[in-house]
Amino acid sequence: MDLFGVTMELSGNTVICSSSNHTLNSKGGGCPWEVSDKARLCRFLCYGSEGDVYTAREEGRVSMEGAGALLSLLQEGRGTEVVEEIKRFTQDERAVRLSPCFFALALCSQHSELKTRQAAFKAFKEVCRDPAHLFSVIQYKKELKESMKCGIWGRSLRKAVSDWYNEQDAMSLAVAVTKCKQREGWSHQDLLRLSHTKPTNEAIAVISKYVTKGWKEVQAAYADKENSEEVVKVLLYLEVVEKVKHSCDETVVINLIEEHKLERAQLLTDHLKSKQVWRALLKEMPLQSVLGILGKMTSNKILEPGSSETRAVCERIQSETALKKAKIHPFSILLASENYKRGQGYQGKTKWEPDSSILKAMDFAFYKSFVNVEPVDKRFVVAVDVSTSLSSVVPGTSVSTAVAAAAITMIYARTEPDTHVLAYSEGALIPCSVSPDMTLAQTTAELVKIPAGSTDCTLPVTWATENGKAVDVFIVLTNNPVWTCTISPVQSLKKHRQMSGANSKLLMCGLTSIGHAIADTEDRGLLSICGFDLGALCVIRNIAQDLI
Repeated sequence: MDLFGVTMELSGNTVICSSSNHTLNSKGGGCPWEVSDKARLCRFLCYGSEGDVYTAREEGRVSMEGAGALLSLLQEGRGTEVVEEIKRFTQDERAVRLSPCFFALALCSQHSELKTRQAAFKAFKEVCRDPAHLFSVIQYKKELKESMKCGIWGRSLRKAVSDWYNEQDAMSLAVAVTKCKQREGWSHQDLLRLSHTKPTNEAIAVISKYVTKGWKEVQAAYADKENSEEVVKVLLYLEVVEKVKHSCDETVVINLIEEHKLERAQLLTDHLKSKQVWRALLKEMPLQSVLGILGKMTSNKILEPGSSETRAVCERIQSETALKKAKIHPFSILLASENYKRGQGYQGKTKWEPDSSILKAMDFAFYKSFVNVEPVDKRFVVAVDVSTSLSSVVPGTSVSTAVAAAAITMIYARTEPDTHVLAYSEGALIPCSVSPDMTLAQTTAELVKIPAGSTDCTLPVTWATENGKAVDVFIVLTNNPVWTCTISPVQSLKKHRQMSGANSKLLMCGLTSIGHAIADTEDRGLLSICGFDLGALCVIRNIAQDLI
């Protein structure tokens, strides 16, 4: 059989495909597609739910009730395997949000099996990359203490926390403890005291004393000492932070910000009332943070039309080097641009007149940032069903569903060489002429010019099967509130897998949905996305690479 350009041979109960490394079970229609505990764990670590629905912008507190697979794996003695997955999801940027990973690490660190606890505590430094992460894990441990009926500040936790501080680069730690002083009800003073941390070098000792005793104690202890170069650098930096804290002189504060690259979190609230202080902060502020406050800066006249500050911000936004360094995703720029264009904050209190030069810079940056999208080298079909209704917007954003669908389509058309774009039209699908060199406006116009109908999520799969196209990932984008199916999505996927030899997945994205999924399935290649955000693209990437 050669319909798909692959040679297929029947052998017993299997279909062996020469174009793939996979041996597929013809009865099941693919590789083992059942949702195993490991698959549920990976979903949980990715977006905080073991289910087959990802809801954009959902920020619920993680709890034991939603971690059934995690508990099962721990009971089976697979705790070290769980810890390895936690490390992978945090270090390889697979997680949409990190709180599920912190919860899982906290749970592993309190498990009855010694190997699991040891692996979890050893992973603290790798998983907790800044103080906020560490505070979050400690808080989850405290919350778990009630149900686990055990204390948290045993020898192992004391050592893990002590090691976290002692193994940091001294200057990096000095910056960290002055930027993020407390979170989740915990402070550095709490952690250093409860862990009985004994600094392993003099520079860390300076920081420890500063946190627990204050600057005056540090001055008294080190004023007359002959200090190492590293200790001198730390002392000078802490002195600068203290000077800023006690200064009311705007010029002094600005000079210290510019000379020592101080950040907003290290300043007092009163300092942030000054336009000149904000202008100084903007020079070195991370680009992602700049994009998030453009409206506020315009509203407060910190960025004014034609000003040197506005020109400098526009240059940074358009800089390919800055975009690459910050790893800004085009969808992230689109969200910021549409919000800025709106001229009003979500609460309606802050209003501004969008600056045309900033809008132009963001439009330029949108196209330049596609270099930051790393291809997964899979075969994609993106099927789009959107209306032109201006009232139809992606929840929690200022982006219309038509523009969102166009941007998502562009991401795959520009970065994945083997991508087919289809549009729904009166119960059928027709190929859409979306090319990599098209603009966002051109792509949007191309997608919405076709009359839309009901969204049958199985049509793209049927189209690929009937046209001999082997597809790895089907993405259906719609602003219809209800899905329709002529046949079961699972059955259509199974048929395509069997006929093409592909490990096909189907992602159904309801751009205006706030929690509705097509159905619960036991096929790990089928997932629903409700709403859309940057995290949804992370979920699609993970499922395309068989990571969830």
